[in-house]
Amino acid sequence: MISLFRATAALSACLLFFVQAASGDPSDPDAEVQVLLESFRKAYGFPGATVAYAAPDGNVRSYAVGHSDVEAGIPMTPETRMLAASIGKTIWGALVLSLEADGLISRSDLVSEHLGEQPWFDRVPNAAEITVGHLLSHTSGLPDHVHMDGVATELIAMGRLNRFDPTALVSFVLDEPALFEAGTAWSYTDTGYILLGLVMEAATDASVFELAAERLLVPLGLAATVPSDKTMLDGLAVGYTIDNNPFGLAPRTMDDDGRLNWNPVIEWTGGGFASTSADLALWGHALFSGTAMDADYLGPLLDGVVVHPDAPGVFYAAGIAIYKETPRGPVYGHGGWIPGYVSSLRHYADHDLTIAFQINTDVGVVDDSIDLVPALEEALARLLIGALEQ
Repeated sequence: MISLFRATAALSACLLFFVQAASGDPSDPDAEVQVLLESFRKAYGFPGATVAYAAPDGNVRSYAVGHSDVEAGIPMTPETRMLAASIGKTIWGALVLSLEADGLISRSDLVSEHLGEQPWFDRVPNAAEITVGHLLSHTSGLPDHVHMDGVATELIAMGRLNRFDPTALVSFVLDEPALFEAGTAWSYTDTGYILLGLVMEAATDASVFELAAERLLVPLGLAATVPSDKTMLDGLAVGYTIDNNPFGLAPRTMDDDGRLNWNPVIEWTGGGFASTSADLALWGHALFSGTAMDADYLGPLLDGVVVHPDAPGVFYAAGIAIYKETPRGPVYGHGGWIPGYVSSLRHYADHDLTIAFQINTDVGVVDDSIDLVPALEEALARLLIGALEQ
């Protein structure tokens, strides 16, 4: 495990890099990003990473460092896929707004209008009160099944069944007490997004993944973004996780043939996609520039609720985390974690700049023992915003 001392040293090294870069003539941003990635990999010791950014004109530049498979010595490339985890919520949030624009669903709909006939629905916490909007913004009061005691190993077993049924994910919270009355507070819950997926399928009689492809991914040319619904995913980097993880996985989460030793289908609409940093940057640029669909959706997309009274500048909206008060102005996006992978998508609204990265390990990140993700976010923003302003 990487020490906090090394994490601090990495950030200091990055700050020194910027001082040195600023002391001479402006250099090539491409070369600087590559040097930055190399410095982070040396300091933090992660296997590999990809980074991409979309400039204000929509042009996407992408980079890679390290290995997608350490044992086989396979280099990471910008085309290497990784599991994007909860960044998928940005796609599901946009899909709800797309369906709403066509009159197929409404954020004000009671969830019971779509799922009330299911025999298990009355046992869902706050069943009679929760709306589609509550699910979108994590204000439903539902527990998060992923972090309930003992659920992690059950999820792995569930993924090994011949047929995956997403309603089984909801079963973990049935008859549990609500965390709070719907709409009165905020608590992150993957379970709410599973219900959101079931609502969308009930409202359209179509697969949510087919809807996402038809309405968003294909029109935007996001060819590298695919459902993470099986153990063999083309071009996927090996993910490396911690020993004694709650899922009972081996530290190397893939066999020598490229097959995951667990099935990410269990994430479903809690995330649900494998992607590249380039696709994520392109997606973020389209989403936050208002061009991801024909409808006028930016208002509802960014209509957020405060996540905690002690953090009045942090909001959550339709699958989007919003940081309204940062040194660089408003920042929109989402993070992603799943065993073996971490991802980041951030859009700097005042600069019309979108930055995404993916790393094929969660060692030190899952237990918050290192600051790799925020440090890399900060360093990339400083470098690329600085380059835009030159």
